[in-house]
Order: sequence, then C-alpha cells, then structure tokens
Amino acid sequence: MTSDDAMTKAGFVALIGAPNAGKSTLMNAMVGQKVSIVTPKVQTTRSRVRGIAMQGTAQIIFVDTPGIFTPKRRLDRAMVQAAWQGAEDGDVLLLLHDCARREIDQDTLNIIEKLKKSGRKASLVLNKIDLPPQERLLERADAMSKLYDFERIFMVSAETGNGIDDLKTWLADHMPASPYLFDPEDLSDMPLRLLAAEIMREKLFLNLHQELPYQLTVETESWEERDDGSAEVHLSIYVAREGHRGIILGKQGQSIKRIGSAARRDLEEALERRVHVFSHVKYRKDWMDDSARYSLWDLDYNA
Repeated sequence: MTSDDAMTKAGFVALIGAPNAGKSTLMNAMVGQKVSIVTPKVQTTRSRVRGIAMQGTAQIIFVDTPGIFTPKRRLDRAMVQAAWQGAEDGDVLLLLHDCARREIDQDTLNIIEKLKKSGRKASLVLNKIDLPPQERLLERADAMSKLYDFERIFMVSAETGNGIDDLKTWLADHMPASPYLFDPEDLSDMPLRLLAAEIMREKLFLNLHQELPYQLTVETESWEERDDGSAEVHLSIYVAREGHRGIILGKQGQSIKRIGSAARRDLEEALERRVHVFSHVKYRKDWMDDSARYSLWDLDYNA
C-alpha cells in the first residue's frame, strides 16, 4: 500500500427500509446526482444500485436496496432477498424510516425484528423531517430507540438536503482504511445501458397509473456512440399484457413520445451530452418468470 493509500478510506453503506422510505432520494442527494430512480410509487428499485460519494479522503459507496416488504410474487421475493443481502454487505448499515407517517409501519417493525435477531449494528435515519410537526419527530425517535439499540439517530430531509452533510461526515469517519475501490470521478458502477433502461422505467412509473408499471420492464437493446459525440440508445419496453401496449403508446403515440422526451432530458443531464432515445413497446407474456431478466437485475430467480 502506498503512503497515499494509507491516508484514504473506502467502504460500503447499505440503505435498508420499507418501500418509499426515501432510500433512492437519499443516495442521490449524497452522490450529488441521480444514480437511482425515484418515484412516489412503492417498490421502484428492483436491484441493488451503488452510488459513489467522496467526502474528504473517504470514498463512501452507497448500496440502495429494494424496499423490504412482505413478498407475494417471485419478483417480490427476489427483491427482498437482494435487500437483505445488501444489508449484509455493508460496513455501515442505515435503516431509513419515513417519519412523516402517523405511526411506525409494520414493514419497518418487521425489519427491526430481523435486525435484532441478526445482532447487526445499525443507525437510524429519520427521513422527511420537513413534513411532520416537531413533537412527532422527537416522539418517533424516542419510540424507535426503545425498539432497538441504534448506534446513532439522524434526522434528515433527503428532498431538501437538510441534515445530509452531518450524516455524510459521520459516514466518512466510519469508513475503513482502504485504497479507493472505484475511480473517485465515478458516481456509480451502473453501466450506461442499465442507467438508460432505469431512467426510462422511472418515467413510465411516473406517467402510468395503478398496477401497470409493475407489469413492465425496460431493456437497452443497443447503445451506439455517434461521430458527433452524441449517443443513440434503443430501448425495448416489455409488457405482460397485449392491452398494455396501447396504454403506453397513447393516442397516435403521444404518450410514449412524452415519456421518451422526459427520459432523454434526464439522460442528457446525467451524461452532459446529447442522447437520442428510441423506444419500442413489445408484448412478452411471461417476462416476470423469465430467469434471464433476474440476472440482468442481479436478483436470484430462485429466491
């Protein structure tokens, strides 16, 4: 190890919590740019996404896991297993809780029970502190500290950035001595092809209603670099029912055009260059039971 390496730290921070606790928003705030998709719908994150943040000489690698809930389907089971696997891989474990909720939700209580059995050290991050009255924040912190012996309790708003700097500084102090595990310029280890597919999936989630988003997936068919420095991306949107194609396309293709434009703007902002996005909506009846999809998301088909 060189003398420079001896000064550096690097480690993993696993973010766990119930669906919609704000894990993806927190990770994006820590990294300073979108690396994980964020929607108001639960269970948006399907696989483990890593975001990389630098703080002084420390490299903090955040692992954003799918929300932990009671699984019903094969995909649900694989997502929950990935979340707990992510928790085991972290040097520091953060449990995120939406403190704007009127009471502690059952999913969070279940997570705390599992943490007790595992004997893992964990810190609590009460998120969305800008929403509830002040007294509820203090009551919630007190109630949750009685349920589990948290190493630290932080109060943040991932949305506004309030409290983020204190949390980031504390995490940097708790990273093990290590050479950097990724290039300090990198923000994520997510390949561009997957980032493009995930951003498109986010826009579909935001623009479609009820159950439909859970019945679709997006894959990047091709990514080509053009001579002028721009990129050309072809995305396939797979739906589980033939009737869903028309809903996504919209009248005269207006819906997919609007959604595709929103995805292109986000990609261009992330990559700081022009991107040409072409999307195709395809019917594939059993994509949710296709093992190849699961390996794409780094999920265990047999969970």
